[in-house]
Amino acid sequence: MHIVVLVLVEVLIVIGLSRLVGLGFRSIKQPLVIGEIVAGIMLGPSLFGLVAPHLAVTLFPPETFPFLNVLSQVGLIFFMFLIGLELNPKYLGGQLEVAVLTSHVSILMPFSLGTLLAVVLYPLVSNASVSFTAFALFLGAAMSITAFPVLARIITENNLQGTRLGTLALTCAAVDDVTAWCLLAVAIAVARTGDFAGAIPTIIASIVYIGLILTVGRWFLQRLAKHYLRAGRLSQLLLAGIYMGVVASALITELIGIHLIFGAFLLGAAMPKNEDLVRELAVKTEDFVLIFLLPIFFAYSGLKTQIGLLNRPELWLLCALVLGVAIAGKYIGTYVAARVSGINKREASALGWLMNTRGLTELIVLNIGLELGVISPLIFTMLVIMALVTTFMTSPLLEWTYPKKLIRLDLVEPESEAETARSASDADTYIRPYRILVPVANPSTQKGLVQLAVSIALSSRYPAVVNPLSLIEFEEDYAFESTPVEADRLIAQRRQQLEELINTLEPLETRSHVHPIVRISSNVARETAQIAALEQVDLILLGWHRPAFSSNRLGGRVGQLLSTAPVDVAVFVDRGSDRLESLLVPYSANIHDDLALILALRLLINHETCTLQILHVLPDNRLKDELNYELDIIIEQLPSSVRDRIEIKIVQAPEAIQTVVEASKNVDLTIAGTSRTWGIERQTLGRYTDQLAIQCCSSLLITRRYSQVTAHLASMLPDISSQEPTLKN
Repeated sequence: MHIVVLVLVEVLIVIGLSRLVGLGFRSIKQPLVIGEIVAGIMLGPSLFGLVAPHLAVTLFPPETFPFLNVLSQVGLIFFMFLIGLELNPKYLGGQLEVAVLTSHVSILMPFSLGTLLAVVLYPLVSNASVSFTAFALFLGAAMSITAFPVLARIITENNLQGTRLGTLALTCAAVDDVTAWCLLAVAIAVARTGDFAGAIPTIIASIVYIGLILTVGRWFLQRLAKHYLRAGRLSQLLLAGIYMGVVASALITELIGIHLIFGAFLLGAAMPKNEDLVRELAVKTEDFVLIFLLPIFFAYSGLKTQIGLLNRPELWLLCALVLGVAIAGKYIGTYVAARVSGINKREASALGWLMNTRGLTELIVLNIGLELGVISPLIFTMLVIMALVTTFMTSPLLEWTYPKKLIRLDLVEPESEAETARSASDADTYIRPYRILVPVANPSTQKGLVQLAVSIALSSRYPAVVNPLSLIEFEEDYAFESTPVEADRLIAQRRQQLEELINTLEPLETRSHVHPIVRISSNVARETAQIAALEQVDLILLGWHRPAFSSNRLGGRVGQLLSTAPVDVAVFVDRGSDRLESLLVPYSANIHDDLALILALRLLINHETCTLQILHVLPDNRLKDELNYELDIIIEQLPSSVRDRIEIKIVQAPEAIQTVVEASKNVDLTIAGTSRTWGIERQTLGRYTDQLAIQCCSSLLITRRYSQVTAHLASMLPDISSQEPTLKN
């Protein structure tokens, strides 16, 4: 019982630390799996055993290792089943001839270089009990592997699945995955039998079993799929049958002489790719596997990773050589093959970095090699470092080689901003439209937000575009929903929801100017700010989302966007009123109030029945103010039909907030700028604006100006644009 309790304590520590470190790595735009692998290494002799050796031995004694090994092997079996399940034939549909050439050269080059490297490493880090053939095959396989799951999710998170590069990378990785696993199976057979000739019966038996699975096995699985379609759900009995098939297939490949994981992968690949069945099976399986079992595998691998073995400069040089060969072999092989196939330099380079992703797949290969005794703990540690570095570098090098502005050009968006602008303008020359970006978290509840954006932006005479932005955020790297095929389905579903929202907007003619943008994102606030910069929007219009676990008004995504977005931002607190007949602008002559006034004037110009009250509250002891003169300059430029609907009211009162709250009772929308000191006073919008967000009786629009020279009225009132900067700051 003592061992069982100790194993449970270990599992508790492993799961907690893996989640914590994984989230830390996600915050620096790295795959969560890299953090989980690092967490496993931290629990081993490389860190925990080095810092607190006695405590490490107490918490992770050698007698618990077999239990962790069993749990990790079960986790690997079902993880490989998920990989096979998600290996969709759709990935093989794009540029197949180019992908087959590129993927095989990207395997052949690093495999050849790895074999040559084995000549150097074999006498230094191996022993006579391991044949050179087995060692060279394993090293070559380790150099040539690409982690399809990690690569697929990097493609999804960068919204590359709809681009030429993304589809080619997916096809290359899918072909690469199948070829590399076959190569690894041969390496395992050779390692277990001692030489290639002895491995021939194992290879023949493996081919026969693959043939049976793809014929008889697939026929039976098709029957299961038909039963699922009739039942309309994945019952526990059917799920039990599938899981029994996974374990049985794993056992058969182990008995044949390759490895447990191949049987599980093969059954997953043979499963019918019915979308509903695959989705339900993946969702039911992945949570327990990814949250509970895989972190144990990472910890078990970490306990065997001993960075302290690299205790001499020459060993670190060998490690650098291994890393250099792995990167150069994969990158050069991919780049050259892609260029020969007619791919341009930038895309060929980006493809080379993507194919360098190794991740968890590499760790599986290395553990098999260590388990069979083909590679020593020293070379295992070197190769783990290589796996981490090559995966870690993929995202930043991809961003450097193929930045988001080029991804945007490569995407085919269902919008034509140029046509919209030209059709809306009577001028012969193109006028850049006024553009509002509207992040929409829930299309079913945020009609008021989009309707307000339409009211601010759209004019009968001047071009404007409203972009409802919906970002689908994935918290997990290996969740089925983040695979490219499933991500495309979710994007299409969300786009349909936004189209339904747009079809409810009034008036009818404004709907053609509203173009939704749907993306996958790992960080909604950061991605929104980047899109705003790339699309050159004039204003981000946000809905109010108060933080769930904080009293700070600037907590969460709203606060992040207010703090970081390189454009003007307005936050809408919707009190449920659909009317925009009367507006209130509390004006105190700072740049954020300037933006509030400008947006109010846009609403006034766009809506002939709308009225505006500009309220300026002076302290009791202050009798004069320059505000009237400055406002007069602006108002004089307005058409009389607009000017007559503006009232300027100056009130003396000790507390401005109560006066504004009282005035808000008689209007539909209050538009207020943030305080001069917003963001400084304990992460708030400023004391005045914070209170207004809570107490205001009407709907409220809070404005934060980024640039003093942004001309929100320039497209509508060219004569006023030169007057805008004269407002007092």
